[in-house]
Amino acid sequence: MWQGVFPAVTTKFNADGSLDAAEMQRCFALQTAAGCDGLIACGSLGEGPMLSHDERLQVFRLAKEVAGNKPALLTVAEAGTREACALAEKAARAGADGLMVVPSTIYHTDVRETAANLRAIAAAGDLPVMIYSNRIAYRVDVTTDLLEELADDRRFVAVKESSDDIRRATEILTRLGDRYAVFTGVDNLAFEALCAGVQGWVAGLVVAFPAETVAVYRLVKAGRLAEALAIYRWFRPLLDLDVSSYLVQNIKLAEALAIQSNERVRAPRLPLAGERRAQVEAVIRHALATRPSLPAL
Repeated sequence: MWQGVFPAVTTKFNADGSLDAAEMQRCFALQTAAGCDGLIACGSLGEGPMLSHDERLQVFRLAKEVAGNKPALLTVAEAGTREACALAEKAARAGADGLMVVPSTIYHTDVRETAANLRAIAAAGDLPVMIYSNRIAYRVDVTTDLLEELADDRRFVAVKESSDDIRRATEILTRLGDRYAVFTGVDNLAFEALCAGVQGWVAGLVVAFPAETVAVYRLVKAGRLAEALAIYRWFRPLLDLDVSSYLVQNIKLAEALAIQSNERVRAPRLPLAGERRAQVEAVIRHALATRPSLPAL
C-alpha cells in the first residue's frame, strides 16, 4: 500500500461555491486511469482547511469510491488536537484506508507537544498514519529524532518528507531503515528524492499531468534514469508551480488548461489575475506545446 504516486487531489467547486461532485469524480478517475497508486483528499492543495468537516468527508467518500481497491486517505490538518481527533474518528467511520496528519497548523508546537498531538490523533482514528513533515509551510519540523521517538506506535507507517532538504530523506532511511515508508512531498525535488530511495511521491502537478508523473516514478524505480530525467527536465518548470504560496491557484489553472477542468477556489483565495496569471499560464502553455512522448512502461 505505501508506495507509488499518491495525488493530493484538488477539491472542485460549482459556481455557487458548493462541492462539484461530478467534476471531482471525473478528475479523480483520470488519476487512477493513469496508474496512480492512491488518492489523498483535502490536503493543502485540496483546500482542506477551507472546508467543513462534512465537506471534507464528502470529498473523501468520492475519492474512496473512485480509488476502488487503491488506498484513499483523508488529510487531518487542524489547529487543535480535539478537532483533529474528531476528524480522525469521522474518517475511520467513513472507511478511510489511512490518514495524512499535519501537526498543529496555527500554534507551532515544540517537540514534546508535537509528539503528544500526533499520538493523540493516531489513537483517535486508529488508522495507518502518514505524518506530513513540512517545516517551511507549517513551521513544525518532524525531525528524524522525532520519527525515531514515535516508532513504537505501529500506526505511524509513513512520512511525507517536505523539509526541502534532500538530505533528510537519506537520513531517515539510513537511521530507521524500512520502519517508515518515505514519500517525497516536494514536486521539484521528486527525481532527486526517488533516486535517493524514497518509496513514494505525494504529488501536486499530477492532477493536471498524471501520465508524466507516473512515468517519472516508474522509470526511476526501473532504473531507467536517463529516460526519467529527460521527462523531469521538461516537467521541472511546471513542478516549480507547486512550491508557491499560490500553489492551489497555479495547479488549478494547470488543470483548466491541461484537462479542461475549472479553476474555482474557495475564498479568501481568488483565481490568478494580472501579471502573475500571465506568467503561470505561459509556463503551462509552453509545457503543453512541448509535451514529450512517453516511453513504454
